[in-house]
Amino acid sequence: MNIRTKEIEKTFTGLNTKPGVSLSFESPLIMGIVNITPDSFYDGGRYISLKAAIEHSEQLISEGADIIDLGAASTRPGAADVSPEEELNRLLPVLDHLIKHHSKIPVSIDTFHASVAQETTDRGASLINDISGGSDSEMYKTVGKLKIPYVLMHIQGTPKTMQKAPNYTDVVEEVFQYFSERINKLESAGVEQIIIDPGFGFGKTIEHNYSLLRHLDRFKSLGYPIMVGLSRKSLINKVLKTKPENALTGTISLNTIALLQGADILRVHDVKEAKQVIQVVKQFSSPNTPAK
Repeated sequence: MNIRTKEIEKTFTGLNTKPGVSLSFESPLIMGIVNITPDSFYDGGRYISLKAAIEHSEQLISEGADIIDLGAASTRPGAADVSPEEELNRLLPVLDHLIKHHSKIPVSIDTFHASVAQETTDRGASLINDISGGSDSEMYKTVGKLKIPYVLMHIQGTPKTMQKAPNYTDVVEEVFQYFSERINKLESAGVEQIIIDPGFGFGKTIEHNYSLLRHLDRFKSLGYPIMVGLSRKSLINKVLKTKPENALTGTISLNTIALLQGADILRVHDVKEAKQVIQVVKQFSSPNTPAK
């Protein structure tokens, strides 16, 4: 089984994030998570200080992260709103350090505010990771103007409401239709580099999440790369009856499945382990693997 498809090879061979920086999809990419928040579900509060956030970012880079994803507003179920001003207060000092000292590592900004996307891109950010799918009416136009990659994620509801009563008739087809409609809008707004994220844990039951993972390759026909964020989430913890801090083994298992189903980017807390998963899956998928 090849972990990449001809559709991706034809239409989307990599990311052009900013002058002098590009990423190839010859091998799946790793996006390392840095939550500059007091209340994220797994590591909330650990990296809220500038020193801690910088040190963690540099650790993930040293372990092999291809992209660093900075987030300054928790999106866990029931999370409180954070203003764009507060997001920027948390983001900019870390972003400025990374741009100055690690200029070849693209920095993604996890935000659904167009004003934050504009300001952070002006300061050197390379991607926008929008968990809301474009809830800010200015987001598509802003990203289209900036000409940077945009992560389009599926969510049912908002972080405050998404897990109260997720409901679908056919989750795979409804998420597929969601992407189809929004991709058309993004392309019309001039967005050329789109990454799709099924939004595991965002308005889905355990059954919905595993159905999406089982049929992840369905989304390849959209012609854009797929990012998955499975790291230490409740779809692991509820099955294993564990907590996020003990969910690394489950995360490794699901990331392996996701790669075999066609994932192009793994968004993770644990970069070293994700890199090892990619190496093993590439070996398994290689037609030149010696038979035993």
